[in-house]
Order: sequence, then C-alpha cells, then structure tokens
Amino acid sequence: MSTAKQISRLLQAANLKVVFAESCTGGLVSGTLTKIPGISAHHCGGVVAYRNETKTAYLGISPDLLAKPGPVSPEVAELMAVMVLQKTPEAHIAVSVTGHLGPQAPPKLDGRVYSTVAWRPPSGKSKQISVKTARFQCQKDDSRTVRQRWVVAQVLELLRQELEAAQPS
Repeated sequence: MSTAKQISRLLQAANLKVVFAESCTGGLVSGTLTKIPGISAHHCGGVVAYRNETKTAYLGISPDLLAKPGPVSPEVAELMAVMVLQKTPEAHIAVSVTGHLGPQAPPKLDGRVYSTVAWRPPSGKSKQISVKTARFQCQKDDSRTVRQRWVVAQVLELLRQELEAAQPS
C-alpha cells in the first residue's frame, strides 16, 4: 500500500485533519495526498509559499528570520507548520517543507531540506503546539525533478510515522 493511502487510513481511523505549508515541493506533497479517493474529509488544504515574500505575507514569517538563519532552516520549517496550523482551525496536524533543490544552490545548502509536523493539542490540554522537525539531504547528482519526488516521499513518510506513533496501543 502506498504511503499516501496509509496516511489516508490513519487520518480516517483517528478522525484527524491535516494542512500543508510547502516551499521547495511547490504543493506536490499535498497534491500526492489528494489523489486518494475520500481524502477530502481529512485534507484541509495547503499553502505554497515558494518565495520569501510569500512566506511573510501568507504565514507571517519575519523577514529577519528569513534573512538569518534563512528560509532553509529548521526554524523556518517549524514556523511554517505552526503558522499554517494556527490559520486552519479545523486542522489537527500541519506539515511543512522548505529546502534548496537547486540548481544554483549555495554549496552548503544544495539539496538540504527541512520538514516539520506540528500537532494541535487535544481540547482542554496545554495550548502549546508540539512539533517534530526532520532534516533530509538529497543526492548531489540527482536532477531537480528526482529531488522533488524524493523529498515528497520523505515528507509523507515522516507524516505517516507521526500518525502511527500517535495511534492508541
């Protein structure tokens, strides 16, 4: 079974809804999930914030943070997820992804990607959103298209793992 189908079943079993904030994948993570019939009951939508100005306008991420440490950082990935979750009251989970897939990436950022899964606390619990951020590194010689596909698979797998870990025993 595909990872997207597993995610759909996990969301359905737990009656959860997810929202996305994507940069380097340009909406491909969300788009992959929307291929699954019936996902509309659990997929709230997403934001493609590809440029820094869009990250600021749509998600309220500070230009100072986008300047340093920069858009390809765990801090920005975390804020992307937290902000899209805050802007989507019906969602329980948000997933973000930001990275530099080239070409013309600075050598130290070439192929680096960060993804965050943010969880809204259950009703009556703490107001603090919990987050888990992962770093991925693409292969140097892969094309941009191959890198994007690989990143989509990694982000979906991260979400699947988080959903499985949250399942009652």
